[in-house]
Amino acid sequence: MEKVILGIDPGTNIMGYGVLKVTDNKAHLVTMGVIDLRKFGDAYLKLGHIFERVTGIIDSFLPDEMAIEAPFFGKNVQSMLKLGRAQGTAIAAAIRHGVPIHEYAPLKIKMAITGQGQASKEQVAAMLQRMLHIPNDEMSDFMDATDALGAAYCHYLQLNRPESQAHYRGWKDFVNKNQNRICRK
Repeated sequence: MEKVILGIDPGTNIMGYGVLKVTDNKAHLVTMGVIDLRKFGDAYLKLGHIFERVTGIIDSFLPDEMAIEAPFFGKNVQSMLKLGRAQGTAIAAAIRHGVPIHEYAPLKIKMAITGQGQASKEQVAAMLQRMLHIPNDEMSDFMDATDALGAAYCHYLQLNRPESQAHYRGWKDFVNKNQNRICRK
């Protein structure tokens, strides 16, 4: 089975994207890059450009699914609003093309790739480079591109290990809710 996953790292100045192709349960880099929005002074022109570019990426690579990084909660409400608009615009482009969307928190992406939720962007990029065998000359100068690739790779990992719907507050809670799984001698 073959699957193409588009990863998006939303941004209001630089938006990253990464495309993975999964063949025989192995992920391979197709492309990664950035959408540079710094030349647009008007916020609405930026949103229009995001929609056009994400639509173009979808048309070019025909992803089966999109993984997008969820905005982290910051103290600056205006920044959060702008970032949410950028993310929503990318999501709207995927919806327009019927591409299913999966959202991942930055902590979850870092955990999935490095095993450490507080990993730096550089650590995530280095791990992706190793796991996907990306030559140095194909690595982006922008961490936004590798962050987007990280979202796609995190989704790839989730396809193989879906998360349990059960949530436990500790071992005692687990034991109480799983009496049928306990071996008594």
